[in-house]
Amino acid sequence: MHKKRGYHHGNLRQALVEAALSLIEEKGPTGFTLSEAAKLAGVTPAAVYRHFEGREDLIAEAARQGYEIFADVIEYAYAKGQPSALAAFEATGRAYLAFARKYPGHYIAMFESGISVNRTPELAAVSRRAWDALERAAADLSRHIPPEKRPPASMFSAHIWALSHGVVELFARNSPGSQSPFPAEELLESGIGVYLRGLGLLPPDDTV
Repeated sequence: MHKKRGYHHGNLRQALVEAALSLIEEKGPTGFTLSEAAKLAGVTPAAVYRHFEGREDLIAEAARQGYEIFADVIEYAYAKGQPSALAAFEATGRAYLAFARKYPGHYIAMFESGISVNRTPELAAVSRRAWDALERAAADLSRHIPPEKRPPASMFSAHIWALSHGVVELFARNSPGSQSPFPAEELLESGIGVYLRGLGLLPPDDTV
C-alpha cells in the first residue's frame, strides 16, 4: 500500500511527478489516472489541473526529468572513460543499463509511454543532450577508421543505443518469457565487442 506523500507549498508539482513515477512502475504509463496520482500525492484531483493539463502532460514531465538524469549519467560515464576513446564508449553503454535499473519509472516514461521527445522544446533539448554524448563517444572511437569506411557518428551511436535498449528491454528488466543464461552486462559488452570488431576497431581476439 502506498503512503501518501506530504508536500509543502511550492513543490506540489514535484510531488505529483513522484506519484506518477511510482504508479508508472506499478501499473505502466497508461494504467493509472490523474485521480490516482492526486490521491498518492495527497491532494485533490482538481489540484492536479493547476499544474498539468492531463496525464500525458504529467508523464511528459516525468520523462523530461528522466532525460535530465540520463544525460548527466551518460555525460559522466563518457568523461570518466577519458582519455581512452574505447573506455569512454564502453562506459556509456554500461551507463544505459545502470540507468534503466536505477530509474525504472523515468525509463518507462521516456521510452515506453508513447510520449514524443518533440512534445515540448525542453524535452527535445534534454533528449538531444543525451544523444549528443553518445554521438561524441562514437565519433571519438571511429576517428581512426579511414573516412571512406567510417560510418556516420550518428549511425554508430544509433546502433549502440538500439543494442543497449534491446538488452534492457529483453534481459535487464525481467521481461516475461525473455530469460538469458548470461548477465545483461555480459550480453551488452559482447555485442558491442562484435560490433567494434566488425568495424575493425578491435583485434579479433580482443574482448570489450
